Formats: sequence, structure tokens, C-alpha cells
Amino acid sequence: MAGIVGYGVYIPSYRIKVEEIAKVWGDNAQAVSRGLVVNEKSVPAPDEDTATISVEAARNSLKRAGIDPQKIGAVYVGSESHPYAVKPTATIVAEAVEASPDLTAADLEFACKAGTAGMQICMGLVDAGNVEYGLAVGADTAQGAPSDALEYTASAGGAAYIIGKENTIADFEGTYSFTTDTPDFYRREGKPYPRHGGRFTGEPAYFKHVLAGAKGMMEKMGTEASDYDHAVFHQPNGKFYIRAAKKLGFTEEQYKTGLLTPVIGNTYSGATPLGLAAILDIAQPGERIFAVSYGSGAGSDAFSITVNEQIEEKRDLAPKVKDMIKNKEYVNYAIYAKFKGKMRMAGLTPR
Repeated sequence: MAGIVGYGVYIPSYRIKVEEIAKVWGDNAQAVSRGLVVNEKSVPAPDEDTATISVEAARNSLKRAGIDPQKIGAVYVGSESHPYAVKPTATIVAEAVEASPDLTAADLEFACKAGTAGMQICMGLVDAGNVEYGLAVGADTAQGAPSDALEYTASAGGAAYIIGKENTIADFEGTYSFTTDTPDFYRREGKPYPRHGGRFTGEPAYFKHVLAGAKGMMEKMGTEASDYDHAVFHQPNGKFYIRAAKKLGFTEEQYKTGLLTPVIGNTYSGATPLGLAAILDIAQPGERIFAVSYGSGAGSDAFSITVNEQIEEKRDLAPKVKDMIKNKEYVNYAIYAKFKGKMRMAGLTPR
């Protein structure tokens, strides 16, 4: 099967602490942080959106891949916060990395799992011999209404993966998806903020699909949790992530590297791809990785991956996840609200 030839990430440098948000709405910051297992989250600057994040991540993936971008035959950008309602983000990314014009490109949307859906499509195209390389990106500048629980977690960031068969750094052993029509989270056209089903988003939505997707992958591969060195799951918050990992039999040592929500929040379509990237930043040749995404609406994509010896040659060619996490500047709620467009000034048309 196809494998990962290169990967790259981008996380905005601005951060806001849970305490800063809680102070505005009169919430108990310690209770919120403890309940969600989130301490702070990333905030996109006024000139950052899904397109700019995707371009930066894609450029970093090319640094690791070391390929001619003209050999990329497919570009897919998964997000639920594309900057245009009608105008693809994927064409912007393809042009920015100098991969166009001989390629197919499209934007994908499946809540928080559109990025992994793009990876599966690229795997299929590469395995079928239709393209030499495919570029899949998962990125978001997630929305959360003022005072909503999502405001504590909805953040920004993304990761890009170049999929191919030659000179891979990690190889896909298999993939499996589990999908149903479960309306736990949605945003109507023209509405600025999403709606969610509160506790309904837990058992019948996130846990049902993540656990079923994971178990389906293990049954397909004939594996169990102990066969993997690392595991990463979608992380709307740290609490759900840890609970899912433990239910599947994974230990803290296996799942801790991919858990990024406590320090950058929920990057939605970028969440599982970023967690996977954090693992690739430290994984050793021969180690196996188990990855499961989740998208509201609802579905999960699961992957079984083996790292190979070429990881040692490529991992230091682009910024690592930990480097971008450390590069941060805190903002207060007023600046955060301004950057996120939560405040509208009289006489000005919203972007």
C-alpha cells in the first residue's frame, strides 16, 4: 500500500488561556480546565485562515518529502472553515506550493475528519496508479459562539501529508471507516457558529464511532492495542480522548504523545493529523501507530501505520509540532474576540 512520504504542520502562535475566557463569562476556570483537560488554545491571527494554515503545512510537508511538487497529482484540503463558501481552498494550496496545473483538486468537508478522508482518497489514487503523489491537508480555524462550551476548545491549526509509494517514512498497513447519520453537531449555511447536542455528542456520537472504527480496524488487521507503540485519536477535548484510549486498552505511554488538546485546543480537521505528526516527530523505525479520527455527522477513519528507517533522515527537515507549540504569545479576551471577528464595528462590513 501507499505510505507517507512527507508531513508538515502549522499552528498559529497566538494563545489564550482557559482562565482568560472563564473570567469574562464568570465560569470556574479550574473546573472547566479539569473537566475538559484543556489549559489553553491556539488563536489565528487576523491574516490567518484555513488557506494560509494549509499552505504553510503543505510547504513543510514538501521540505520533508524532498520531491518535485509538479509530481503531485492530487490535492485535497479537508476543513469545516474554508474561507470561501464557493471557491476551493485546494486550488490556492496547489498554486502556492507550485504543484499546479496538472492535477485534480477539491475541498472536503466532514466536520473534523475531512483531513483523514483526504488521506484515504490519496491512498486510493496512489495505490491505483492514477497519481504518483497526493497531498492531503486537514486544517481549521474552528468557531465557537461566545460563552458556549466550544469557546474553550475551538482552535486553529493543521497538518499536511504527501502520500506516495517511493521513499516513504511510514507505511499504511490498512484503513477502515465507520459511518452513520448521527446529527450531533452542525452549522447551517450563513450561520457564524455551530450548534451541538451537548451530552448527546458523547456516547451516541464520538464514542460510538471512535470505538467502532478502532475495533473494526483491529479486526481487519488481526491486532490489539498491545501491538502498537503509539495511538492517537480525535480530541474535541482531552477528557474524551483519554477515555476512548483507555476503553480500547491503550496505556498512557501509548497515547500521551498525540494528545495536544491541553496545549493548543481542538483543531478540528487538523486534530488527528496533528497528533499523528507529533508521534512521527519522535517515533522510531519499526514502531507501529494506531490513528482514529472522528467527524460529527458522523464517522471515524482508522489507520494502522508502520514507521520505517527513512524517518531518521527526514524528520528534522521541517519544524516539529513541539517547536510550534513552544512558539507562542498570549492574548487577552478582547484581542481574541477581535481576531476571531466576534466584535463588529458600526459601518464595517464583515469579512
